[in-house]
Amino acid sequence: MGIFDRFKKQKTEDKVKEARPVKKAKAPIESLKTGLEEKTDTAKYATLKAKAESSAPQAGQEIKTKKVKKDDTGNAYRILVKPLITEKATNLVSLNKYVFKVSSQANKAQISKAIKAVYGFAPVSVNIINARGKRVVSGRIKGKKSNWKKAIVTLKPGDKLEIYEGV
Repeated sequence: MGIFDRFKKQKTEDKVKEARPVKKAKAPIESLKTGLEEKTDTAKYATLKAKAESSAPQAGQEIKTKKVKKDDTGNAYRILVKPLITEKATNLVSLNKYVFKVSSQANKAQISKAIKAVYGFAPVSVNIINARGKRVVSGRIKGKKSNWKKAIVTLKPGDKLEIYEGV
């Protein structure tokens, strides 16, 4: 920045300040302000009091609380991608083992929680296999499918998942 540029900048800033007069904020109309706000505030408080009084327990009544167990099925469906339906997987059903394609970041504990959240059965054991993606050649173009993870879930002898019905 040169010496003359500094003077030019100061002059333009002064002109801008002089050109824009400062506007004063207008005072709100008192009659509108007080009348409307008071009506809405009293209505809100009146409804809150009525709700609080009606829901309050009477003398001799006990407050009943329910313990709700939260299902984290949203995360469960991110962990369990899909059930694998192959010849080998259908043969494992006779041993009460089910095969799933799972997220590549999932571990055994997350998979067992996901099975319990989705199907309602706690697995006895979970075995994980990291499957490498196959190399693919299409004409002159070479590529590779992505790596993925497979989980073999063993359930108790009485439990049964209905994922292979109609296959």
